[in-house]
Amino acid sequence: MCCSVGFARSLGLALLPLALCCILANLLLLFPMGEIAYIQQDRLASYIWYFGGLGGGGLLMLVPAVVFITLGKCNCCWNESLMMCGSVLAAVVGLVGSGYCFVVSGFTLVQGPQCFTNNGWTYPFADEGGRYLLQPEKWSSCRQPLNIVEWNVTLLCILLGLAVLEFIICLLQLGSGLVNAVCRPCCYKQQYSLNA
Repeated sequence: MCCSVGFARSLGLALLPLALCCILANLLLLFPMGEIAYIQQDRLASYIWYFGGLGGGGLLMLVPAVVFITLGKCNCCWNESLMMCGSVLAAVVGLVGSGYCFVVSGFTLVQGPQCFTNNGWTYPFADEGGRYLLQPEKWSSCRQPLNIVEWNVTLLCILLGLAVLEFIICLLQLGSGLVNAVCRPCCYKQQYSLNA
């Protein structure tokens, strides 16, 4: 059971690169095709400004990652039980962050990008409920930024996938932390009574 701290640390180490990838993907969404002009002209999809990857899947996810990694060495059951309670709270923060990232990325994907079409700057796919994702022949209606639909779809799908992985990792630690926070004191009592 003492290895549950080691398990939490390994989960924290797994969360770090996922959080950094979420931050990177969100930053890339702010600069379509590496250009600064569109952010200066406020030509980005409105949901991008909710910073699902930067805030939820990124910075907020660093809280459980750091907590999991920095859990102390387990030298007694009661100490481990208290550490697991802290890791449970951190896991809940991670679940909220990954859930936020998933929801915002999903809404952004369904809304589609803001782009320049024959009708000027607009959201050409906003009323389609995401059906445009299965109709790539429509994507060429966005003339500027160049390849914006492919850019957004790729990065948002990456964010969705990362958010799911983060959610699973935090859920694993939530379960492990709850079991150890509740069961370890009981095990300690049993060991004490057996030794008496």
